[in-house]
Amino acid sequence: MLELQTYGDNAPAEHQSPPILIAHGLFGSGRNWGVIAKRLGKSRRVITVDMRNHGGSHWADSHAYADLAGDLAEVISGLGGQADVIGHSMGGKAAMVLALTHPEHVRRLIVADIAPVGYGHSQTPMIDAMRKVNLSKITTRSDADAQLAAHVEDPSVRAFLLQSLDVAGKTWRLNLDVLEAEMEKIVGFPDISGQFDGPALFLAGAASDYVLPEHRALIKSLFPKARQAKIPGAGHWLHAEKPREFEAAANIFLSDRS
Repeated sequence: MLELQTYGDNAPAEHQSPPILIAHGLFGSGRNWGVIAKRLGKSRRVITVDMRNHGGSHWADSHAYADLAGDLAEVISGLGGQADVIGHSMGGKAAMVLALTHPEHVRRLIVADIAPVGYGHSQTPMIDAMRKVNLSKITTRSDADAQLAAHVEDPSVRAFLLQSLDVAGKTWRLNLDVLEAEMEKIVGFPDISGQFDGPALFLAGAASDYVLPEHRALIKSLFPKARQAKIPGAGHWLHAEKPREFEAAANIFLSDRS
């Protein structure tokens, strides 16, 4: 079962609107989306999830996108059967596979800075860096950051990774062994047919190179009603770098009744 965090329980009742479900990216957790979820939760019920092998959710031997999409479908079934779905990076790929294989569960889809393609880069070096932290010698997050700095130069990347560290328990809230073993599937995208005929927004960071012009034809073939937009000044972590702009774009798209 996936760990869920719920926002907006006191939002005005909107019976015509299903909840919003948010799926995070690799090495993340639902908590990474707390700022956006709280803001969207002012008018809607919002649920963030910890994906399998992340955060407080179950660990499993497989991390294929069919499995991740199945997990999300199970959550949505428990929420009433349909949701507006937002997915970033790995979570965006899971959301796309969900929409293509379980379209009845998705009303509107937002895919954040990812395309339905395989990528050449691997995130295995991040796993190696986390493994090199001597957890027996840490008493604070700063201790871990000092060790991690020897392997990860960017302080923002270190801060992101350290959100998945349980300092008191001296353990990572990530199934590093399975994520490493399944990395080819994670950076790839399954050979999948079909279409999602509902409204879809592919929202990219203008400074990111994850969604390229050559991806547009494939996106349109799988998601015929897809719109594409960019957030100026944002990179791959567009929701963290430009939260208000992301929230505004999401609100406009999700409230559109056309």
